[in-house]
Order: sequence, then C-alpha cells, then structure tokens
Amino acid sequence: MDTDHLTDIWGRVFGTQPAPSIWLVIVTAVLALGAVVPHTAWRLSRNAVTIAHEGGHGLIALVTGRRLDGIRLHSDTSGLTVSRGKPTGLGMVLTAAAGYIAPSLLGLAGAALLAAGHITALLWGATALLLAMLIMIRNAYGVLTVVLSGAAFLLVSWLTTADVQAAFAYAVVWFLLLGGVRPPFEVQGKRRRGGAVDSDPDQLARLTHVPAAVWLGLFHVVTLCSLIGGGRWMLGL
Repeated sequence: MDTDHLTDIWGRVFGTQPAPSIWLVIVTAVLALGAVVPHTAWRLSRNAVTIAHEGGHGLIALVTGRRLDGIRLHSDTSGLTVSRGKPTGLGMVLTAAAGYIAPSLLGLAGAALLAAGHITALLWGATALLLAMLIMIRNAYGVLTVVLSGAAFLLVSWLTTADVQAAFAYAVVWFLLLGGVRPPFEVQGKRRRGGAVDSDPDQLARLTHVPAAVWLGLFHVVTLCSLIGGGRWMLGL
C-alpha cells in the first residue's frame, strides 16, 4: 500500500465532514425517539443499549486493573459481565457504576465528535470498540449481536455517501442519548415492585453503604444531563 493511499485513508477517517442540515438532525432525533419510546420497538432496540451497558462494565473493569473473564448478551436484552479481582474497593464500585451511565456517556462523546465534524471517525471508532468487545463475548447470541452491529457501522462508513453516513451517525448518537435515559427508570420501577433485587444500584448499595436510591438518582442525573448537553451540541445551540 503506497503512501498516497494511506494518506487518503487517514484523511477520509480523521478528516472533518460538513455539518448536515438541521432538518436531518431533527428527523434522526425523531427516528431515535421512535426506537426508544414504543414498547414493541424498545424490546428489539434495547439490545444496542445492553451492548453499551455491558461494554461499560467491561472497559472500567480493565481500566481499574480487574481481570475481565467475559461478557454475555442475552435475547431478552439482559447481559452479564464477569470480572475477577478484589470484591470491594474503588475498582469494584466504578465497575458496577459504569453500566447504566455508559450508553449516555458514549452518546455524549459521539455528540462531541459530530459537533466537531468527525462523522466518519465516529463510525470507525464505534467499529473498533465493537471489535474489541467481540473478543470478550462468551455466548453465541452475544457474538451475533456484536458482529451484526459492527458490520453495520463498517459498511455504512466504507460504502455509503456522506449524507447516509451523517444520517446513520446522528441517529445512533441520538439513540444512545435517548435510550440511555430509559433503563434507570425501568430498574427503578422493578425495584418499586419488589423485583431487580440484585440490580447494579443494589450491588452498589452493598459495596458502599449508600442507599440504592441515591445511586439511581446519580444515574438519572448523568443520563439526563448527557441528553441535554449532547442534544444541544448536535442541534448547534
């Protein structure tokens, strides 16, 4: 591969692209909302949020020095990340806390890239993250879900026009920002009905002796602030 070709690829991936029209930004937000609010659509689209949720657990486990044994994604949109290390302490707390805020923080980072015009870089970055996650998946459904997601990003980033890339990227980021808000409310409702007794907030409560309701409040603050901040960036406000 010659130098000119490498330069062309580098410029294509890390260069900036023109901002799309405000109408495209609004339409993709409406489409993402349609994938999050209706229960029927959410039963399917929630798989993508679960990938981000479990990926957040896995990434922070590695960053804090824990050993990541594997990640499982299930067809009921639940997931499980298993890591080994000290059962208490800051590393375990951060790992447990990462899941519910990971989709929103990824969405916020994506919104920052879009606001800076790095649409293709966002698509390639997402592909790289999914490829890294694939190494740690330990069940067939999880492999299928991550491979299909990664293939979608790769194909869009390599084979489609700039307009299609922009529409796809904005829709994905809106979905992460909007979809990240719903799970904390869902687990809050389950806990109110006596379910989800081993949820992330309950595990954090046992680890820190801080009530689960406080952790849920933190999740709400992070996800809602990410939605507001990321939304403002993408809308150019």
